Amino acid sequence: MLLAACGSGDNNTSSGNTNPNIKPANIGTVTVKSYDGSTDDLLTAGLGKDGLASATQPLPLDPAAPTAAELRRYAIYTNYRALVDTTAGGGYGSLYGPNVDAQGNATTGQGKVAGREYVAFSDDGSGLQNVTMVVQIPDSFNVAKPCLITATSSGSRGVYGAISTGEWALKRGCAVAYTDKGTGAAPHDLDTDTVPLIDGTRASRATAGATAQFAAPFPNTSLAAFNALAPHRLAFKHAHSQRNPEKDWGTFTLQAADFAIWAINDRFGSVATDGTRQRSLGPDKVVVIASSVSNGGGAAIAAAEQDTQGLIDGVAVGEPNLNLPDNTGVTVTRGGVPVSKSGRPLYDYTTTANLLQLCTSQATALVNVGLAQPALNRCQSLANGGLVTGPDAASQAASALQALHAFGWEPESDALHPSLALFEVANAVSVTFANALARAGVADRLCGLSFAAAGTAVLTPAAIAPATLNVLYATGNGVPPAAGVQLINDNNPGGPLRDIYSQSPSSNVADANLDGARCLRGLLTGTGAQAQALQAGLAQTLRSGNLHGKPTIIVHGRSDALLPVNHTSRPYLGYNRLQEGNASKLSYIEVTNGQHFDSFIGAVAGYDNRFIPLHVYLNRALDAVYDNLTTGRALPPSQVVRTVARGGTTSPAPTILPTNLPPFAATPADVDRITVNGSTVQVPN
Repeated sequence: MLLAACGSGDNNTSSGNTNPNIKPANIGTVTVKSYDGSTDDLLTAGLGKDGLASATQPLPLDPAAPTAAELRRYAIYTNYRALVDTTAGGGYGSLYGPNVDAQGNATTGQGKVAGREYVAFSDDGSGLQNVTMVVQIPDSFNVAKPCLITATSSGSRGVYGAISTGEWALKRGCAVAYTDKGTGAAPHDLDTDTVPLIDGTRASRATAGATAQFAAPFPNTSLAAFNALAPHRLAFKHAHSQRNPEKDWGTFTLQAADFAIWAINDRFGSVATDGTRQRSLGPDKVVVIASSVSNGGGAAIAAAEQDTQGLIDGVAVGEPNLNLPDNTGVTVTRGGVPVSKSGRPLYDYTTTANLLQLCTSQATALVNVGLAQPALNRCQSLANGGLVTGPDAASQAASALQALHAFGWEPESDALHPSLALFEVANAVSVTFANALARAGVADRLCGLSFAAAGTAVLTPAAIAPATLNVLYATGNGVPPAAGVQLINDNNPGGPLRDIYSQSPSSNVADANLDGARCLRGLLTGTGAQAQALQAGLAQTLRSGNLHGKPTIIVHGRSDALLPVNHTSRPYLGYNRLQEGNASKLSYIEVTNGQHFDSFIGAVAGYDNRFIPLHVYLNRALDAVYDNLTTGRALPPSQVVRTVARGGTTSPAPTILPTNLPPFAATPADVDRITVNGSTVQVPN
């Protein structure tokens, strides 16, 4: 089928060119590629269901010089596995996965999807934004029933960072609009001054120019001067773009949807007699659902709030990051008792976790998964600073755990704290968001923290190997530590050192740099320039609570230790009801035994026994919203879905069964129903 030139067409009514398909002004040069669904495809990059599940990574032939096609395949592989448990025992291949069809039936196929992929940057005219947009249109797209979902990247990932969400659409013949929302996995390597391009390949900053996906600004110093002071550092877009991209995540999601509408018409729009594509499938004819998980889910909610033009019809998200204002007036109760704290923004509770989580790993009721000496030292330093109490590590850890409860974490999250501390999750998120919100540059080294390559044997910054750097587009998550990049404490008394093993300069104690964690925490209430900049940036990311009556389902795991339900989905339900009243069409589904990282279920010992794949419930939420929009079927009411953990005494746990994952109830029992009474959200035990 003929492809129209990007943005072409004049308004020549004599040729029938009355409604030309004009490319959005923010979209730059568009690359279009077709995938045959065999050697390569939209969903699995040619790997198929078995290839995505395989522990054998699809490494480029030369990792130091990968091709764009190799990087795309590797990125899809890595991002899919980062979001979904790909073990058969956990439900992959039977309850979800590329081979499970739109009706939920497991097939013997590999789930490859033929179609076209449109790739472009969105920019604000400065040449500095360069937000990556990708639209996938399967060959099975049904022009008679056109549909589209947005799948904004999760976390700080690159553009394929919600590929497992896009799967729902592709197997139903719907198009998918992806965006990296101004983040991305590949860094600017300051040693070599090389930067990532839109396809993940790399070039010198001078050669790349305005085509760089990200090049770190250096407004107050030179790159050479910074490298002399702090060699081997890496700059990441989310942290160091100095643009606070989170404030625009809703805008970028709307732009991706708009780009997708253009691409759908570029592929299927009617053709005027002069050969010009027409915009015959506008938003009024295409069912559009905003979706994704985590930060991507928060971006979908933000887009729905900002959408006053009717571009988005409905929303289905999982475990969204939702920053609420201080003055919502919402109270959250569980079992009739007000929770200890609720509705705090991500930066507030994450910096709290960053202080306390490592110490909790020493609690006798939990499983210590490593980092014993840094954890013991952290507990003692917290006690010395009056942040926890107790004469020994066990009592100090119990005090730290209680402090997390007091700050709003549910007891169901307790078992997760040690492993999240081991992976430095709260530390990584705190550092990245502190820099982003404050619009700090890489040269600022906010709170004395930076990113560099550092191995397990050598804990000091080192030049990153080309074979590691050149595939970070595929292997990185945009928020180190990850993929060979570590968080560095530049204020370590003995010189820059990997943060988790470093000392606090105020005490010379190897307590995983409590000083750095306290500095990050202090920016929330401080009065200095950096603190005020962060507070102003945070104010730009707050949700309005108004979804404009769009049918919406939020699914969240009760055990989520990264984005606790008391600070996100529970209070948002009440805030939305206060804003929309009876016009609200938001249903909140809270899933027991659900936590934030489905990929950990098959990878971290003990997770598979306790936790279920929340991904199944995101798929069900998408089903329900789609059915509501296309057939008028009522959304399930807000409720607690009580799943059944797989159990067993050791990993791997017994194979998951459909009975472990009960469906949404059309009429929940009173003991399961979540209600809003005035400004009070009432969640049952």
